[in-house]
Amino acid sequence: MAHRRLRAAASAVALIVAVVALAPVQMLMLRLGRPSAETIPLRFHRLALRIVGMRVRVIGAPASARPLLIASNHCSWLDIPVLGSVCRMCFVAKSEIADWPVFGQLAKLQRSIFVDRSRRTATAAVNRQMAERMAAGQPVVLFAEGTSSDGNRVLPFRTALLGATRNALAASGEAAVVWVQPVSIAYTHRNGLPLGRLGRPFVAWYGDMGFPRHLWSILRDGAIDATVTFGEPIAAEQATDRKRLAATIEREVRRLTNAALLGRPEEPARPAEDVA
Repeated sequence: MAHRRLRAAASAVALIVAVVALAPVQMLMLRLGRPSAETIPLRFHRLALRIVGMRVRVIGAPASARPLLIASNHCSWLDIPVLGSVCRMCFVAKSEIADWPVFGQLAKLQRSIFVDRSRRTATAAVNRQMAERMAAGQPVVLFAEGTSSDGNRVLPFRTALLGATRNALAASGEAAVVWVQPVSIAYTHRNGLPLGRLGRPFVAWYGDMGFPRHLWSILRDGAIDATVTFGEPIAAEQATDRKRLAATIEREVRRLTNAALLGRPEEPARPAEDVA
């Protein structure tokens, strides 16, 4: 037990050093409007996963077509570095995160889009921000369930923020379609052993779990394996029904997640070009 606490403490110190070293650089790049402001978060997420001891298996790749909305399931705060380590992207996050110590600032440095899901009037403004990012060529990640699960299932997808696809078409002025790509995140192993239905909730972060205690348990209890599966992107037009689109994406994410949890992840039929 002592060596696990020591490992956790060493990992925590390494993460703090990484944040202290990279945060001022990212602030400067954002202020100057440099392209590296999109690359630094990618490097940070990859470094953070190495420090924590996470391994990510990626099946398929982010679509090269633009504008692109990535619709994913959501299990844990770990989903951010797991997906963020794959390619340059920005996230739609709940508004409370903006006020978190340290992690709120990190989310702002990655130019996350914050949404207050308790206010319906906020949806239109968030959709506009998402559309502007997509029209500018940046993939936007939407955790379409609107909350996190225990890692064993995919919750119903919400439809409101999928309306950003229409805004993106208007904002781009040229694109005939917006591509919506289903993505699955599945946590499969810890210290080389299958997590199973009883083990996955300890990796997931959901309900009223306290963040500091959960972070400490992740640092303390060893390596985690995650599988990220990129499905085939779906073209969304102005006339596309967002409820049907959400149902289609949800079914595909659920299928890919179940396959990964059962140890039989599926390769996509036509792998897309990596944009990392």
